Amino acid sequence: MRPALEGLKSAVEGGLPGVTLQLEGSVLMVEAKDVPRVCRFLKDTPAYEMDYLANLTAIDYPPDTLEVVYHLCSMRQKHGPVALRVKLPRANPVIASVTPIWRGAEFQEREVYDLFGVIFEGHPDLRRILMWEGFKGHPMRKDYVPEDQDAPDERA
Repeated sequence: MRPALEGLKSAVEGGLPGVTLQLEGSVLMVEAKDVPRVCRFLKDTPAYEMDYLANLTAIDYPPDTLEVVYHLCSMRQKHGPVALRVKLPRANPVIASVTPIWRGAEFQEREVYDLFGVIFEGHPDLRRILMWEGFKGHPMRKDYVPEDQDAPDERA
């Protein structure tokens, strides 16, 4: 069972002056600049104790938007998931790392960086995790064009 989103939204906005969340269906929309504060609040507030980042991924909405999606749970209180989504400009997708809040975010942020090109500022080791270092592009973006696998290898 997850906490009521209206109550969660009100608690976050009341506990963090200047933060405004939008409720869209079963998701809380967060501004990129507020992500670290909102996540820390949800983890440290005894009523929620969102101590587990179950998933961190991204979605590509061409032509100009990427979204980072966080699914948070409380293992201690046995509730969740709560979904947070953050819209980023596709041209410069930069957001603060949540690795200092949940150590489990480290590899998930690297995966999103590798596959979608989102830069996580403050990440302890932001580098490719699935593709090799010389790989060009981000294969989960909808504008990615894979190389022709049938073309002759010019190195031969």
